[in-house]
Amino acid sequence: MNQNEIRKELRAKAMEASKHAYSPYSQAKVGSAILTDSGKIYFGCNIENGSYGATVCAERVAILTAVANGEKRVKVVYVYTEEGWPPCGMCRQVIREFADDDATIIIGDAKGAETVMTLEELYPLSFRPDHLGV
Repeated sequence: MNQNEIRKELRAKAMEASKHAYSPYSQAKVGSAILTDSGKIYFGCNIENGSYGATVCAERVAILTAVANGEKRVKVVYVYTEEGWPPCGMCRQVIREFADDDATIIIGDAKGAETVMTLEELYPLSFRPDHLGV
C-alpha cells in the first residue's frame, strides 16, 4: 500500500471505531487507528468512566491493543473526531513510548480535513524512554 492508501485505510478504521465510543459524559466520539512496524493496523475508541481519571482515550486503546498483541513500534497514528481534536498530553506520552520522532501523526475531522505531522512536531522536548537509559 502507498501512503495515500494507508491514510485512507487508517481514516476509515478510525471513523468506524469512533462509532463504538462509550462517551455518555462528554458525548465526544473519538476513534484512532495505528499502523505498526509489522504492517498491522489496530484501532480503538474512547471509553469514558464516571471517575474521569479512569477514562481511556482512543489512541491509547489502539496502542495498548497493539502491545497486547505483541507489537512494540508504531509508525502512524490516525486520530479522528468530528472537530479534528489533537491527542491529549497523556496520549502523546504513550505514543512517545512506542514511536520514533519521525512517526506520522494524522488528525482528521468530519469534513475530511487532515493535519499531518511527525511525532517530534506534535510533542517536542518530550520525556523519552532513553532518558531512563532504555
